Amino acid sequence: MTRVLPRTNFHSSQFIRCLADLSIVDTVEPANAFAEKLSLWIPFTDAISLSALHNDSCASTPVMNLTAQPSAQSDACVALNAEFTKAQTTLINSITKSFSHSSGKSHLELPKPVLVLPMELAAAYLPYRHFYEAHQRDMEMRILPLRVNVREALANASPTLKKLAELDAAFERIMRERESKLLAKVPLLLKKRFEELFKEHQQRLSDTQQTDNPTTWIKAGGWLARFCDELKALLLAELELRLQTTVGLVETLNEVVNEAPTDSNNIEK
Repeated sequence: MTRVLPRTNFHSSQFIRCLADLSIVDTVEPANAFAEKLSLWIPFTDAISLSALHNDSCASTPVMNLTAQPSAQSDACVALNAEFTKAQTTLINSITKSFSHSSGKSHLELPKPVLVLPMELAAAYLPYRHFYEAHQRDMEMRILPLRVNVREALANASPTLKKLAELDAAFERIMRERESKLLAKVPLLLKKRFEELFKEHQQRLSDTQQTDNPTTWIKAGGWLARFCDELKALLLAELELRLQTTVGLVETLNEVVNEAPTDSNNIEK
């Protein structure tokens, strides 16, 4: 089966590169720096539990003995891929449609810009912050149950994949709070970019001795239009990041089912 999303290294994901390109965070750190920080994020007791699960998984037989008939596993795999694709497509469409006034009504809509002067930056940015946070809640609401369903499918596929599902559940439990806190900072950091673009716009007007015209802000090349484009790109990049772990689990199940022996004597009953 084809890969549902391109693979990326965590430390160089599209999401992190977007933040770095917008000067919201520092330049992407090398992989070893991420590994060092990750070791600091996981409490000692949780690290022991993860290590035990990992060692148990490694000690398991490398043969992925499927616990169900190949046809049943194949059907379950197809259904799981369809569920993933539906969730992914729904979230992508939710983001893209919320930025387009011509694509029909969306349950989340880009705030209408306040094109007046003088501009109070904090008040003007607040609706965009709420808009971004609403999309984050939407992603979490849809992705969390999807990941649970994927783990359940892995657990039903084979003893080895069940261990992988247990490892993922443990890792999610440990990292979920920290991940939520880090991602919750993004809408706050975007305020910096909002203010930066407006100040650059004002500086250009000053340099060219032009009078500001708020109606040009949302036209192509306008500072607010640029901000909205960046906002959309960042939301799509965050969605990709949030789906990466689930993608890995789905790909693993796909590989196991596709490579399963057809001889029923080699399949664990």
